[in-house]
Amino acid sequence: MKRPSKERLERLRRAFPSGLRVRLVRMEDAQAPPAGTCGTVRWVDDLGSIHIAWDTGGSLAALDGEDVVERLPRDSEHA
Repeated sequence: MKRPSKERLERLRRAFPSGLRVRLVRMEDAQAPPAGTCGTVRWVDDLGSIHIAWDTGGSLAALDGEDVVERLPRDSEHA
């Protein structure tokens, strides 16, 4: 996996801060939770993977450029 630029990492970390609520749109992994599953961002690592604690109990990371997660509003009912 190619390392993202420093600028890309900074943008990802600003876009997905620890504690942010997200919803899974698409993830191509046999262990992935179902689309629509919500979770809480834990951190973004140096490869740009967004580590998420899923509400279903898992903690699979979303891969930058491959998987799609959407940010939830701060006042989301499902947060």
